[in-house]
Amino acid sequence: MEKEKAHFWHTVNGRMLSTAWKRPGFKLGLFVFVFLLLMALILPALSDVSATKISVRERFLPPVLMGNANTAHLFGTDQLGRDLLLRSLVGLQNALLIGVLAVVGMFIFGAVIGIVSGYRGGLVDTILMRITDAQMSIPVVILAITILGVARPTPFSVIVVLVLAGWPTYARVARSAALSESKKEYVRAAKIIGASNLRIMARHIAPNILPPIAFIGVLDVARMMIFEAIFGFIGIGIQPPTPTFGNILADGTKYLINAWWITVIPGLFLFAALLSLNSIGNALEKARNDVFGGHS
Repeated sequence: MEKEKAHFWHTVNGRMLSTAWKRPGFKLGLFVFVFLLLMALILPALSDVSATKISVRERFLPPVLMGNANTAHLFGTDQLGRDLLLRSLVGLQNALLIGVLAVVGMFIFGAVIGIVSGYRGGLVDTILMRITDAQMSIPVVILAITILGVARPTPFSVIVVLVLAGWPTYARVARSAALSESKKEYVRAAKIIGASNLRIMARHIAPNILPPIAFIGVLDVARMMIFEAIFGFIGIGIQPPTPTFGNILADGTKYLINAWWITVIPGLFLFAALLSLNSIGNALEKARNDVFGGHS
């Protein structure tokens, strides 16, 4: 039975990826994302220029296309003479790291709560869902101000805030799927042969409901990157001198008239990353609907 289920999900996941690959948006998004990721990983490591080194003589250098003769700073420098390309790439590194880790945490915590709630039902389900509803009613920014205003803003604390804000979505989706799966024959058969509730949830229900909701995480990575930028912009995110999209954009707003590139360059990198992730996520979601629509 388990081999048949594993083969089924392997086939379905393969069909979803194959269907998504046929969509131009998926290919373009994947290409842009991989290109940005390679840039963010390679260029800061190989460059002789530091993303945090201050150079008063090189303040407010425009991009090379605007007549800047200093090719060491292709995209110009900020108000302290720091290279905008490297700062944007390091900001992309931080945003992706926080976004991915936050989504992993949300996925694991929310899925566990949802599976337990949907499988056990009754009072356990009622209590866990009321906690979930209460958590969903708290706006992300309010939660961030409350926690990060007291605790020191670090990458870990930002991830914790994002996990606390986002896990209810995964819990509700996992609960809905667990309610459906718990009524199927293979779960009843597992109960008859004496399998424990923990074994049934871990070995039978979880593998069947996690692949479909995993694709939600791709879109949530982009959403978490936006929140990370918002936190940095209002001053409760990762603090300088560590570059993040939020604090770079916040600094650049003071010089929009005379040095617009300080804000525009990192904004374009953030826009490209978000657009690529959304293109990938939308293609996967449509492919999932096509495949499961065919099964229903």
